[in-house]
Amino acid sequence: MNKKGSLVSVGLGMTLGAHITPISRSIIENADVVFVAASNNLVEEWVKGMNNDVRSLQPYYDEGTSRRVTYNKWIDLIMGEVRAGKNVCGAYYGHPGVFAWAPHETIKIAKEEGFLAYMEPGISAEDCLFADLGINPGTKGCINLEATQFMMKHKSIDPTSYLILWQVAIAGDISLAKFSTNSKYKQVLLDKLYESYPKNHEIILYECAVLPIDQPRIEKIELSDINNVEMSLKTTVVIPPSHSSEVDKKRLKIIQNL
Repeated sequence: MNKKGSLVSVGLGMTLGAHITPISRSIIENADVVFVAASNNLVEEWVKGMNNDVRSLQPYYDEGTSRRVTYNKWIDLIMGEVRAGKNVCGAYYGHPGVFAWAPHETIKIAKEEGFLAYMEPGISAEDCLFADLGINPGTKGCINLEATQFMMKHKSIDPTSYLILWQVAIAGDISLAKFSTNSKYKQVLLDKLYESYPKNHEIILYECAVLPIDQPRIEKIELSDINNVEMSLKTTVVIPPSHSSEVDKKRLKIIQNL
């Protein structure tokens, strides 16, 4: 039997008011307390209109402090209310389970302690990216990687598929404490990309719209120009295929003879 108290992590989507599901809205409206992590103050104010007890998690970010420390503070705050027997909602921009550690970890802890806990999806930045750029990931394939993870680990990429790199603005930050990294870090990223792509390969800088009046950022540049453009934590780098994949004639023949 579940203990008294519960936790639901919901997605707010990316664009204010446009992407939230009816289920997620209902959970926010009926929660005893809502903790919100949004990318824009207007989004937080909008969430406050749905519930009388909405608490922002954004103030706990502090440049120079590891984000892991920040996220553990979030977990302590959220679990403190769950343990007090309250029905708690964690409301996160985008999808609460995509490139987000704290929502997964909080649900894991809540479940281990015997509380009802689950996640409701939301529209993620990736969903907006596919729509805005007209990319069908099923046509040529798609690989999603966090930029620093791509730099630091032996990750295989396929230049015949799309490569989507997230959080390039903080590429190379192994401290988890920076809000941006300089050109020296990004040069390490470029040197690894040059192993698979030509320097003049056309890439796309993408940022989805947060407000309904906004337009997405869709900026095409050459790969070598990454160090010459402004990027924020919202900027995603999309690297289209550099060439087409070849048909595996051996397996094709096997299939044809089945």
